[in-house]
Amino acid sequence: MTKLEQMRRIEACGIVAIIRANSANELIDAAAAIHAGGVNVIEVTMTTPNALQVINDVSSTYGDSVLVGAGSVLDAETARAVMLAGAEFIVSPVTKAAVIEICNRYGKVVIPGAFTPTEILMAWEAGADYVKVFPSSGVGASYIKDIKAPLPHIPLVPTGGINVENAGEFISAGATALGVGSALVNNQLIEAGEFESLTERAKKLCAEVQRARLQR
Repeated sequence: MTKLEQMRRIEACGIVAIIRANSANELIDAAAAIHAGGVNVIEVTMTTPNALQVINDVSSTYGDSVLVGAGSVLDAETARAVMLAGAEFIVSPVTKAAVIEICNRYGKVVIPGAFTPTEILMAWEAGADYVKVFPSSGVGASYIKDIKAPLPHIPLVPTGGINVENAGEFISAGATALGVGSALVNNQLIEAGEFESLTERAKKLCAEVQRARLQR
């Protein structure tokens, strides 16, 4: 899959599901549940036990039907390792030039984290494909609107505190996509086997994103 195809998948879905699970099997089951609800972009965080094997297992199971990426990537060595395991996009909570460089070298989407206007611009100028505005939980959708006013050309992916109640607000404010974690998938639901709930959550989030885009 080319970088352009990766980016089209992310933008079409509008949601990057951030999943932390205790095993590959649990994560695969959770991925199946949210995929049934319309979310086909999944970020496996490096805080997941045996994350490299999980990324490999999920990408092997779903092939091109699910875009699998890696999150919480803090250095170039980890970035390369997750690419070899099957990750098609790389997400970091911070901006590291070496991570951006290696992702661009191998044609993988890179989404570094930044917060202030200066950090966001620096990440973009360093070669980011999108900039993860993190954490967004304390500032809300109005912050994205404020950032987009002077920096309209930078595609933003706010992450932190995003849920079905405020997803539309972030899209309306100018977000290209949303990073959604526990409001979509959490270990309690996974361990309880409540996969139908995950599917319903995914459907509602997708509906909110599309509704907001139509009204934007």
